[in-house]
Amino acid sequence: MPNSITLFKENAPKLLDKIYASESTTSDFDINGDLVQAGKNANEIIVPVLDMDGLGDFDRNSGYVGGDIQLTNETKKFNYERGRKLKTDAIDNEETGGVILANVSAEFLRTKVIPEVDAVRYSTYCAIPQISKTTGTYADAQSVYSAIAALYDKMTDDGVPESDRHLRITSTLLGFIRDMDTYKSKELLNKFASVKTVPQARFKTVIKLKDGVSEGEKVGGFEPGTGAKDINFMIIHKPALLQYTKHNKMKVFTPDQDQDGDNYKWLYRIYGLNDYYANKTAGIAVSYKA
Repeated sequence: MPNSITLFKENAPKLLDKIYASESTTSDFDINGDLVQAGKNANEIIVPVLDMDGLGDFDRNSGYVGGDIQLTNETKKFNYERGRKLKTDAIDNEETGGVILANVSAEFLRTKVIPEVDAVRYSTYCAIPQISKTTGTYADAQSVYSAIAALYDKMTDDGVPESDRHLRITSTLLGFIRDMDTYKSKELLNKFASVKTVPQARFKTVIKLKDGVSEGEKVGGFEPGTGAKDINFMIIHKPALLQYTKHNKMKVFTPDQDQDGDNYKWLYRIYGLNDYYANKTAGIAVSYKA
């Protein structure tokens, strides 16, 4: 299997990045890494925050009123770090025709990593103080439409730009709106920069991360946390978020490199920040079941 390992090392980074971008429902909110710089400590980054004075009266004699631009740097500590070491016996891999080696990386990302990453982010953003929140159980298209439109209009009234707003919603509720098939329903959906459905399992107001070590948590992953409620939909203005993934890598080792056995080993680690700008909380809105 040496050729397979070589191909993996050459192609895996691009493949895994492509899977993340296409299948994660939160990848649209990643910020440009060029906007951040390393902090004094390894576990933090520095993010620029720009603010400025507003307009003043123009005087025809003295001219313009002076104003200031304030560029401050906020230090943010990374708040999400997870990892896993997977292994399979070389003989098992050979007896399956190399199926394990060929598929484990993509399958692990699709079924384990991406659902957890999305769940962590949505629950984190739901817990942000001062965001717009509403509750409801919507049984028909009109009620869903009205709820989304109301939060959309509230964002506009709060001064949030209409560009770069994204809708995340369960497939059932999106189906209600699409089934309306009216000018109004199409116009509402077209207002968003993106519309994506989120599986309910990763769309919770609170989640608990399993540590992968304790009894009952050895399988790792996540589950609904205490007091968790099902999210109906979220409207997110991308500039309101500080979502940055510093490290998202998988390494593979051959049986020849395994000092403790005869195994292929995969080591995966993800490390990053899921946060927000304190002065832009109006750009986040959520509806969840009562």
